[in-house]
Amino acid sequence: MVTFPGMDAIKLLKQDHRNVERLFKAYERAGERANKQKAQIVEQVIRELSIHASIEEQLLYPAARKLSDTLDAQVLEALEEHHLAKATLAELEEMSPKDERFDAKVSVLIENVRHHVEEEEEELFPQLRKRMDPEALAALGEAMERAKKFAPTHPHPMAPDTPPGNVVSDVLAKILDTGRDVVRGTARSARRALTAHLSPRRSR
Repeated sequence: MVTFPGMDAIKLLKQDHRNVERLFKAYERAGERANKQKAQIVEQVIRELSIHASIEEQLLYPAARKLSDTLDAQVLEALEEHHLAKATLAELEEMSPKDERFDAKVSVLIENVRHHVEEEEEELFPQLRKRMDPEALAALGEAMERAKKFAPTHPHPMAPDTPPGNVVSDVLAKILDTGRDVVRGTARSARRALTAHLSPRRSR
């Protein structure tokens, strides 16, 4: 019997769900004026959900549709939910927590993602565990773990979300996202350095 290290596909995806839920709860606990904290949490949510959606669209959903035509409707609904979530994430990425509708938009995102997670964990995942043997689930989990390294870290709602188009577009998106992340990191470092330089120096 061939064994695969790490978690099987369903355990891996459930772990992703728990990680995102922790971020959601952290956002809900943040105070009304905790703008910096909220911005940091949403930035993490954007990254986590972008990667998670990519590996599901590249690997999980095609595997589910290949297993049985009866899963088509669930997968197509899930893809539409992904599309709406990515569109909301793209809007949030261009907004500030100070914007009047920021909190409302995050609340709608949280509600929709929680609904999506509930449907996956209560309907789709049990079907997959019933139809796939442990070795296949382990192999799928390993493939997902590898795919995370090449998944986009920002939302791309207009990109293809089914194979083969999404495989190519996700690789290109990852390259672009890496560049964006580097630029943002450099800009933050420059702002911190400038702030430190301009702030009044303490007398020694």
